[in-house]
This record gives sequence, C-alpha cells and structure tokens, in this order.
Amino acid sequence: MKHMSKLTRDDVLKLAKLSRLSLTDEEVAQFTKEIDAILAYVEQLQSVDVTDVEPTYQVTGLSNVMRPDIEKSYGPDAKALLKNAPATEKDHFKVKRMVG
Repeated sequence: MKHMSKLTRDDVLKLAKLSRLSLTDEEVAQFTKEIDAILAYVEQLQSVDVTDVEPTYQVTGLSNVMRPDIEKSYGPDAKALLKNAPATEKDHFKVKRMVG
C-alpha cells in the first residue's frame, strides 16, 4: 500500500534544523527512508475501522490494588496542645521574633 505524501529530503533537513541536529548526506538519505516508512505505517493504521473496538487501557489484566484511607489519630489535637502554650495567635504558637 503506497501512502499519499512522500517525505522529501528538504522535509528531513527542516526537521533536523528544528531539532538542532546536523546530519550528513548519508544520514539525511537514511532518515528520509525511515521516517517515510513510519509515516506510511501510521497512515495504514489510520485506515483501520475501530468503530466497535473498546479502548485497551492495559493488557495484563492486573488492577491497581490500594488500601482504603483510614484516618489515624496521633495523640492530642492542636487545641489541646495550644492550651498549654504561654502565648497563641490564630491557633498557632506565638514566639518572640528570632531574626534580627
């Protein structure tokens, strides 16, 4: 199956410039063939009818198993700790300025 557009040498040189690559003449010829083949394959894939095909999100059948979030108490709450503080302001410890 022949694809519609043919990648040219100038196309490869433009891509190389945009990618900041310096290519030899041999590399330009090689990449022209390789990228052209890739584009032909992508064009072939685009012609496949996938109307009734469900998306494949993963192929192993495994699912991510996660434990449920459980709220845990680590002792007294903030209000209980602040009631013993010598000075508080807006639910925070109030201390003297430390930076001069």
